[in-house]
Amino acid sequence: MTKVQRFVSNDLTIRAAAIDATEVVSEMQKLHNAFPVATSGVGKAMVGALLLAAQLKDKQQVGLLFRGNGPLKSIYAEADFEGHVRAYTPSPQYQPESYEGGLNLAKALGSGTLTVARHTPFQKQPFNGMVEIVSGEIGEDIAHYLHQSDQIRSIVALGIFLDQNGKVLKAGGTIIEVMPGVEASVVELLQKNTDSKKPSVSKILRGGGLPIDLVQPYLEGIPYTQLEHNYKVAYFCPCNEERVAAALQVLGAADLQDMIDKNEEPEVICQMCGKPYHFKAAQVVEIRNQMHKNSLH
Repeated sequence: MTKVQRFVSNDLTIRAAAIDATEVVSEMQKLHNAFPVATSGVGKAMVGALLLAAQLKDKQQVGLLFRGNGPLKSIYAEADFEGHVRAYTPSPQYQPESYEGGLNLAKALGSGTLTVARHTPFQKQPFNGMVEIVSGEIGEDIAHYLHQSDQIRSIVALGIFLDQNGKVLKAGGTIIEVMPGVEASVVELLQKNTDSKKPSVSKILRGGGLPIDLVQPYLEGIPYTQLEHNYKVAYFCPCNEERVAAALQVLGAADLQDMIDKNEEPEVICQMCGKPYHFKAAQVVEIRNQMHKNSLH
C-alpha cells in the first residue's frame, strides 16, 4: 500500500516526509498517455504535492501550478492530507527534437511562475502564493517557494526513473523542512550530510529502498521519530456529470444554441482523469435553459 511516511526530529525542529509513488505516477502516465518529459514533470509535481499535503491537517489540500513559456506550457498537481492526488499538463505528448542530454524539463517548462494554493475546508477562497520558477526542475522550485513564502528552509528531492520505452519504473521523493528556532549545529549537520552523501531518490528506490531510506541519509546523526500517517495514496478525480455540465456553460449561450440547432451531442473528456461524459441533445437544451435562468437572478 502506497503511503506518505512522515518523520520529525526529536527536538521538533526538523520535519520530513517521503514516498515511493511509483504506482500512482504510473497510473497518471497511463491515463494521460504521457510521453517521457511530461511524465517526468507531472510525476515530480504529483510527488511534491503529496509530500506538502501530508504536512497539512485533515481535509486540507494543496495545488501546484507551474506556468512556463516553454512547449509544456503548464503543469498542475493537487493533493490532500488524505492521500488523494491528481495532475495534468495540456501537452502530455510533447516530444523534444532529441533526447540527447536526457529529459530537459527546465527547457520544456521554460521560465514563468509557480503558484501554490492551499485550501482549507472552512475558507471560501484558498490561500495563494506565487514565486518565479528558478530552475524548472520542480523540487528546487518548491523549496524556493517554501523559503520565499513561509521562511522555511528545505530540501525537496524528487526522482522519476523511466525504462528504455519511457515507462515509469520508479517515482518518489522526500522533503526535509527546517523549522524556525533550529540550532545552527543541526543545520550544519544537515548540510554536511547533503553534500557528502548526495542522495539520489531514483537510485535509492531502484536499489529496493523504502521511503525511510530516502530520509535516512539527510538525517544521519540527528535523532528522529516516525509519525503515524495511515492514508493510502490514490489517483482520485472528483469530476462528475454535474460539474462537467457547469463547465459547458462556459461556452456561452451562442455556442450552446449552435449545438442545439445542429442537434449535436457533445462528448466532454475530463482533462484530469480522462473520463468521458456524453451529453444528449435534450441535456444541452437543459444546460442552455439553466444558464438563462441563472442570468435572470
